Amino acid sequence: MLAVGETLVAEALLDTFFVCDLNACSGACCIEGESGAPLEAEETETLEKIWPLVRPFIPPDGIKAIEGRGTWLVDSDGDYVTPLVKGKHCAYTVFRENGTAACGIEDAWKAGKISFKKPVSCHLYPVRLKEGSPFLRVEYHRWKICKAACLNGEKLQLPLFRFLKDALIRRFGKKWYAELELVHRERSRIRKKT
Repeated sequence: MLAVGETLVAEALLDTFFVCDLNACSGACCIEGESGAPLEAEETETLEKIWPLVRPFIPPDGIKAIEGRGTWLVDSDGDYVTPLVKGKHCAYTVFRENGTAACGIEDAWKAGKISFKKPVSCHLYPVRLKEGSPFLRVEYHRWKICKAACLNGEKLQLPLFRFLKDALIRRFGKKWYAELELVHRERSRIRKKT
């Protein structure tokens, strides 16, 4: 782990090549898993406020799940999460004609209806944030569904942290991201010497 600002960052963010390949995975991260997308506390309030504007972008099964269980809930681990449709995909998921999963919240954002892009955990994926004492841990969640993204990233020679630049800046700020870039450059310089 590398100390960056008030966080501990997994070295894998700098060492792993990664670029999402929706043609290969079809947005499986919106479908797979035991729980909905993790939410930060303030995002629960945001989802409640924007729901009327997001609702037109959500398919009927998602609307039913959200209106039946709420715009967010607390899972078995005590974490805030998005609701699921029949225990499967995120209730905010929209399926394109080709079967690829997308985000209805993001669709509402793209249409200019809301200023909230999507939950930060979705924007950051495959990075997950873990509370630690005293630092927040910024970790890479390795999952077989992202194998194509790793191959794509390797082909493009794009490290995970650069692929997630916008999301990382959104969550931690430009100063934090600049420090991460500096750490990456310094590590690269040291490796070239050895």
